[in-house]
Amino acid sequence: MKLVVSGARLRCTMGSAPANLAVLPKARVEGTDQPVGDILTHLPQVNVPPFAMCRSMSNPQVAAATAAANGVLTPQPCIPVLPAPWSPGASSVEIDGVTALTDDSTLDCAYAGKIGIDDPGQSDAEVEG
Repeated sequence: MKLVVSGARLRCTMGSAPANLAVLPKARVEGTDQPVGDILTHLPQVNVPPFAMCRSMSNPQVAAATAAANGVLTPQPCIPVLPAPWSPGASSVEIDGVTALTDDSTLDCAYAGKIGIDDPGQSDAEVEG
């Protein structure tokens, strides 16, 4: 597993385009040039930007637009709703007392999307579990 840093490429199963993680520069881990994320790096539009257009019928905007289009799926702008932190994170690395974010972590959107990490943003800092 690799630690995830600012600029990591994210994807959402319900989004139409990737997005890049923004990690505030609060802590760094030896071996990385960028700030490293933790499992609490999940604030919509602060850490996790929109994924262009959302196509989930669980999203009220998509459902309304699709109904107005007589049932033809009509994607709407993505605004992630992220009620819980990333999971699982690194069991052996913490950033200011919070579990570090690893490239196997996922994040669930309230609108049925699953967010994953396509590219952790760096290739050096590997961690165990």
